[in-house]
Amino acid sequence: MLSLVGAVLFLGFVALGTWQVERRAWKLALIERVEGRVHAPPSPVPSEATWPTVSAADFEYLPVTLQGRWLPGKTVLTTAVTELGAGFWVISALQQPDGTAVLVNRGFVPQDQRSRWLPEAPATTNSTATSLPAAEAVQITGLLRMTEPGGGFLRTNDAAGGRWFSRDVAAISTALGLPRAAPFFIDAGLPAATTAAPGSSGDVDARTASTSAGPWPRTGMTVIRFHNSHLVYTLTWYGLALMVVVAGWYVARYERSLASAGNRATPTTDESHAP
Repeated sequence: MLSLVGAVLFLGFVALGTWQVERRAWKLALIERVEGRVHAPPSPVPSEATWPTVSAADFEYLPVTLQGRWLPGKTVLTTAVTELGAGFWVISALQQPDGTAVLVNRGFVPQDQRSRWLPEAPATTNSTATSLPAAEAVQITGLLRMTEPGGGFLRTNDAAGGRWFSRDVAAISTALGLPRAAPFFIDAGLPAATTAAPGSSGDVDARTASTSAGPWPRTGMTVIRFHNSHLVYTLTWYGLALMVVVAGWYVARYERSLASAGNRATPTTDESHAP
């Protein structure tokens, strides 16, 4: 029975280790694809007809360009923690010439900038943000990102209260009353060279510029990072499989020792009948 349990454990640990090897190969291939994609020349943002085909595997972090006008009152702030500190992402709706809307992450603002980009009252379909720029045509270059549904860690988005902890495209679009909204959003600016603000000029390095000075919002702060601990998991599972083998060897050795000692202690038939 003990041998059967050991065999099952060994095979299970080996299978899990092999699965992690395959997962690591998949993750490395994904990282390679994204690294090549993020440095590609910007292409036009996917049109409404192609929205159903937009997936993370093929479009996440793709550099794109789009044109349109900011929709007054269609802005929310989502909680953010960046290398510049705690603050908010400024998420505004950009209406394209065909009437569709795309949510654009215009960049990061510190907490003391909150009142400038959003009034105290929660953003609704009838609210207005007086600080928004005039509705003039702008062109945005940035990275296509997929929605972040639900909320943040142990926090749920509260549309009624205007408290957002993730960039949930569907929920934000519904709260802002956007009937033809894209299922993705755009992080304005590219990591290598960022603009001062969407629709304006002036290059700013988001990672070296002063945290106390503008311009705000700070673009180009997309963090392209993939959690890749599959090698550690692989070594862990294979290590456990090896421990099962070693433990089995010790158990077998111990049982042989007991059997050998028992045989030496048992008298033979002749000895038991000796006078």
